[in-house]
Amino acid sequence: MFKDCTVKYYKDPRTNQNSCVMVTYPANENGISKALAVPINEANTDYQNILQWVADGNTIQEAD
Repeated sequence: MFKDCTVKYYKDPRTNQNSCVMVTYPANENGISKALAVPINEANTDYQNILQWVADGNTIQEAD
C-alpha cells in the first residue's frame, strides 16, 4: 500500500507534538506526486493501514 512512499510524522509547531503522518507517493509520469495527511487517530482507517504497515516491519520517519 505504501510501496516507494515517504511516510513521515508531521509535528505541529504550536504544540511541538506529532499531529499527523504525511504519506507522499512517488511522482507519476507527469512529475506530480500525491500527499496524504493522516491524523494520528486509531479510529481512522488510513491510520490503521499505517499501523499495519509498521507492524509489517516498516518505520515512520521522524518529523523535521
